[in-house]
Amino acid sequence: MSGTSEGPVPRSGEPPDAGPPTVTERDETSPRELRDYRAAFRVAALPMAVVDGRGQVVRANDALGALLGTHPASLPGRRAADLVDLATDRRTWQAYGEVLAGTRSRLRCTRRLKHPDGRSLWTEVTLVPLADPADGPEGALLCLEDISDRHELQLRLRHLRMHDPVTRLPNRTLFFERLTTALATAPFQDDSLPRHGRIGLCYLDLDGFKAVNDTLGHHIGDRLLAAVAGRLTDCAEADGHRRTGGHLVARLGGDEFAILVEDSAGTHQLTELAGSVLGALERPFDVGGQLLSVSASIGVVERSVADATPTGLMQAADTTLYWAKADGRGRWTLFDPERNAHRMTRQALSATLRAAVERREFTLEYQPLVGMADGVVRGVEALVRWNHPRFGMLAPHRFVPIAEEDGSIVQLGRWVLRTACRQARRWQLEHPAEPALFISVNVAVRQLWDSDLVADVAEVLAETGLAPGLLQLELTESAVTGSAGRPLRVLQELSDMGVRIAIDDFGTGYSNLAYLSRLPVSVLKLDGSFVRGFRQEDGARSSPADETIVEAMVQLAHRLGLTVTAECVETSGQAERLRRIGCDTGQGWLYSRAVTPERIAELIGSRPPEA
Repeated sequence: MSGTSEGPVPRSGEPPDAGPPTVTERDETSPRELRDYRAAFRVAALPMAVVDGRGQVVRANDALGALLGTHPASLPGRRAADLVDLATDRRTWQAYGEVLAGTRSRLRCTRRLKHPDGRSLWTEVTLVPLADPADGPEGALLCLEDISDRHELQLRLRHLRMHDPVTRLPNRTLFFERLTTALATAPFQDDSLPRHGRIGLCYLDLDGFKAVNDTLGHHIGDRLLAAVAGRLTDCAEADGHRRTGGHLVARLGGDEFAILVEDSAGTHQLTELAGSVLGALERPFDVGGQLLSVSASIGVVERSVADATPTGLMQAADTTLYWAKADGRGRWTLFDPERNAHRMTRQALSATLRAAVERREFTLEYQPLVGMADGVVRGVEALVRWNHPRFGMLAPHRFVPIAEEDGSIVQLGRWVLRTACRQARRWQLEHPAEPALFISVNVAVRQLWDSDLVADVAEVLAETGLAPGLLQLELTESAVTGSAGRPLRVLQELSDMGVRIAIDDFGTGYSNLAYLSRLPVSVLKLDGSFVRGFRQEDGARSSPADETIVEAMVQLAHRLGLTVTAECVETSGQAERLRRIGCDTGQGWLYSRAVTPERIAELIGSRPPEA
């Protein structure tokens, strides 16, 4: 609603400084009809103005003057585009010129105008040509409608739609709208350079909030959420006052909140903000006369705008929040690209693990188990490897825990058992003059629960012809500690069948020695952490305590009728001391790494060279 400024109005496709369109002066209306028309125009309730081909007001009615807060007689000669602010939007300006030129049938847009008394008016502007386009342009009719009430209602409805009714905070929809806008409108150095600036996000989840709802009711839970929202807002405002950039606190759903930090000053700002939030939430909340304490886990992500997308930022925040909970709750955790890469690799392995068994991507290598007294290979442990088409050869620790979690260890375990027993029987048939090697196979505790391990073992032994006494099944100490019910029955049936049971990594857990007398165990495999304490080479100091512990465990095992295998034997000095203590067999790089079946065949009946 600026003052009158003479000037041309653009034709279609021309910039604002283009010359005026040509107007053909035509008026075939009779004087009486013209008087009636003008009278109706003047008293019409709809604010209107006649605009000539140059974009200047020819006449305006009383309703338009009232809407604009001026006398209608002062409007003729003024530029219509200035009255209703049409020149600020290039697309609208171009359409305006096309209507005046008669090449466009209508222009409709919404404009915010300022009344002289300071009020803001929201108006719907309509512009239509006055003449038939076939007869050439004769200007246009400008109509305005005050839609301020409608606009205010729309704003209120949008606010309700975009805000959480419990906490009054922006909801998930508004949060993502703001996040998308923040990334899309980040500052540019110029069109040829990438976006600069940084953005950060604290994504938090209240620890144990469900218990509040379950025990005290949802009405108390809602009041607690509102109180938490207030403290989060205070923390965000305090941080925002100290630094540049806007902060948006939002409730994303349930007990999940987010603090978006636009124009972040760096990782230190986000971690300081997360720390202040944790401190604020530590203070008890007085909710309805009850003092409630809550904590939160916070995932913190901070990165360059150039490297961020809304989806990517939220995925990273969600992952980091999961880490914070897994690391112990009541803490913040910063996004770690390396840790995330490991997680992504783990997910990729999990997604293809079951199919990999069917595609025969697994292979077995075998590590010798050597008699400590004579150095002769007595048996081998089967170690599974995954020849992954993308990640290469993977050791068991990379995929066995995943297989145990998703249950595919049952299928994989059957394959390992069958393959190892076939190989052991093949060595036996190929070297009939030599004592047969026993084969040791690892068994996960889930195989005891989720499969008929006894039936599987019986089937494999019958199929391969391997004697039960040549099969040794290894279970970790934690898997058999406190065993009762089904696991104990399974182990007992296997032992009754003649299969040897070994406890792997013995001594690493809370060793309840009483179970050794109850379980049908044949072998203890001492964890390598004890054996490493024997090492004196290369300046390493031996541990007298480790030697005392190992000697006591060996004596105890022998008194219980068990044999003892020492793992991770790497030097001849370790081997000699273990032999002196009384260990029966040894396993480790001193004798051999895990090797192919062909290499094991070469070792049968011979003494491996000690290095």
